[in-house]
Amino acid sequence: MPHDNIPFPVTFAAGAVAGISEVLTLYPLDVVKTRMQLSVGKSDYNGTFDCLKKIVKNEGPHRLYRGILPPILMEAPKRALKFASNDTYSKLWRKVFKRKDSSPALSILTGSCAGFTETFVVVPFELMKIRLQDVKNASKYNGTVDCFTKIVKQERILALYNGFEATMWRHVVWNAGYFGVIQKIRNSLTPASSRIGEIRNNLIAGTIGGIFGTFLSTPFDVIKSRIQTVPRIAGQVPKYNWAYPALVTVAREEGFTALYKGFVPKVLRLGPGGGILLVVFNSVIEFYKRCLVHNASA
Repeated sequence: MPHDNIPFPVTFAAGAVAGISEVLTLYPLDVVKTRMQLSVGKSDYNGTFDCLKKIVKNEGPHRLYRGILPPILMEAPKRALKFASNDTYSKLWRKVFKRKDSSPALSILTGSCAGFTETFVVVPFELMKIRLQDVKNASKYNGTVDCFTKIVKQERILALYNGFEATMWRHVVWNAGYFGVIQKIRNSLTPASSRIGEIRNNLIAGTIGGIFGTFLSTPFDVIKSRIQTVPRIAGQVPKYNWAYPALVTVAREEGFTALYKGFVPKVLRLGPGGGILLVVFNSVIEFYKRCLVHNASA
């Protein structure tokens, strides 16, 4: 999905617009996903819709948007980096391997590199979002700024990067699956003959890519949430620390299916969300191209 003649700032801006559009549309499902992932042993919720209903009934509808500021602040640079760095890495690896066009294998490689890059921006915002979404921490933090201040004051600045390794694996795996599948699906679809057809193809490819990436990355997302929700205390080794040992611990104590807690709300968000991302990103790119043509003919 490279855009060879599009400047980096334009792909960066297109990714930012796509990310904010996706989070504003589907954020409540992220809250539900986090609540389900943080329940240890027998879940407090009997599925996605039961969780939604209980949050609204017991805490009010506004709780479905608690912790949304960190994702909004995060989504612009995160999605911008996702698409812009994916384009940049695509150009780099095609040059290295002397290929004119990308391939599924190169799409997986470039997606993985993009996922690693965006991790550096994502982790602090993810940590604050998880702390704010966790019902056990509801009374501890009075909003995003208070959450940030208390984490830095009580746990020190580096605590904002707790869970970096698990987050890195989540993004590397999700992006590899997402960008790797997109090209394959696009090539198998009937070529679009209209703008509506192009939007349809992007929506289908992005949604399937989002579903596949979510299936691959959910276990890492579960243990990332477990790692980030617990404050670090000097002298104490946390139960969940590194990604792969944490995967083994959760699977051994709660069963393999526990690694897919919150999968339904997550895939309901990131499946269509992947489609929304691709449609909005390409729409912004097309708008930029039309502006260039208009200015050239003026």
